[in-house]
Amino acid sequence: MTPEAAPTPAYRRLSVEERRSQLLDAALSLFAHRAPEEVSLDDVAEAAGVSRPLVYRYFPGGKQQLYEAALRSAADELEQCFDEPREGPLLPRLARALDRYLAFVDEHDAGFSALLQGGSVVETSRTTAIVDGVRRAAAEHILSHLGVTEPGPRLRMTVRMWITAVEAASLIWLDEDKQPPVDELRDWLVEQFVAVLTVTAGRDAQTAELVTTALAGDA
Repeated sequence: MTPEAAPTPAYRRLSVEERRSQLLDAALSLFAHRAPEEVSLDDVAEAAGVSRPLVYRYFPGGKQQLYEAALRSAADELEQCFDEPREGPLLPRLARALDRYLAFVDEHDAGFSALLQGGSVVETSRTTAIVDGVRRAAAEHILSHLGVTEPGPRLRMTVRMWITAVEAASLIWLDEDKQPPVDELRDWLVEQFVAVLTVTAGRDAQTAELVTTALAGDA
């Protein structure tokens, strides 16, 4: 008796959102390893296992629209990195947030470099605004962790300077073959955060109060 063949899985048509998400995932995977200008719509179609016309159906603006959508998706993920529960000592919270941020950097590699360094043929004022939005969101999360609702200019500048330092360190880390080890880089960045706050405390009463209160549990 001939054994029965295994049933063929029923084909399921993807919803509009599911198909769009599939295409964005394929694009992000490619941008993680190659600069945006090196990725074509044919590459995205092949990675997603669909036809080029289907990619155009969902992104009629072509590569530019697809790149901006993929960038927005990556930005949404990056913005959440610093969204840590406001519980427990400050510095361990900051370390956990940096763990997520650096994991994203590690996973997306070349794509992260292209995202922050600019110079891409697909860079526009809109993509620049998306990247700047990530920086501002990160700064707001840090200020929230500090328990500050109305930061003065010196404190706000200090936090934004540190966010810039984290970005720069991440890019250099990629360029240096991911050395030092990521846990050492994380701890180093946390120490730098304390250092810049301490320096600003010598010039700003609001920051001085934070150093003696918000960081008291981490001493």
